[in-house]
Amino acid sequence: MSDIILKTENLGISFGGLKAAQNVNIEIRKKQLYGLVGPNGAGKTTIFNMLTGVYQPTTGKFYLDGEDLTGKGQEFINHKGIARTFQNIRLFNNMTVINNVMVGLHNLPEFKCNFFESIFRLPRFFKTEKAMRKKARELLKIFDLEEERNNLACNLPYGKQRKLEIARALATNPKLLLLDEPAAGMNPHETEDLVKTVKYIRDHFDMTILLIEHDMKFVAGLCDEITFLNFGTVLAQGETKAALNNPEVIKAYIGG
Repeated sequence: MSDIILKTENLGISFGGLKAAQNVNIEIRKKQLYGLVGPNGAGKTTIFNMLTGVYQPTTGKFYLDGEDLTGKGQEFINHKGIARTFQNIRLFNNMTVINNVMVGLHNLPEFKCNFFESIFRLPRFFKTEKAMRKKARELLKIFDLEEERNNLACNLPYGKQRKLEIARALATNPKLLLLDEPAAGMNPHETEDLVKTVKYIRDHFDMTILLIEHDMKFVAGLCDEITFLNFGTVLAQGETKAALNNPEVIKAYIGG
């Protein structure tokens, strides 16, 4: 049985005459921390959007655990096991911290109630809600957010909002977690703490993580391998240190 969790084959997308990404071939192994890096406009978030069904690829295919998910919708892909966070945090700001996580838990079969159980508040409804709250608190504890559970998400500091978004994504029980610039806007202490948290998630949940990041120090200290994109094409791939030291990668970042 293959240990490849995500595979893309010549994945690409065009908007009119603009090729935003082309011939992207990536293989990510289970439990790997993998980075997708490159300058602004390189096509990183575009690839995330294809992998999560926001955009439909115009060329190529991608597979999750051997299953072809090319062209499927966002909800279908999420149920199959891909969850993501966003470059610009997207929380339910006027909901409590714990309710934000519980929204993600509704994706799981063990927490589903039928229409009549919900509308008439039958015993199973309350039993399910209690179990969901327990699970949500367990997830919040990982991110040191349990004490904040009854606060509104909008009242959390920026760094904690980032963590809450990751916790909500984890609540869907994904096979593959996509993090879009998770360290963006964080101070050095918050970034260092995030590195530890991401490694814990990988080890504790046996999670595979694909992340976009501009902070090369963050990438170097976290990712096993990377793919470096420039103008929508792959410029370098492989072990992180070697790829970051590739002369073409250095040229793409600093010019010349």
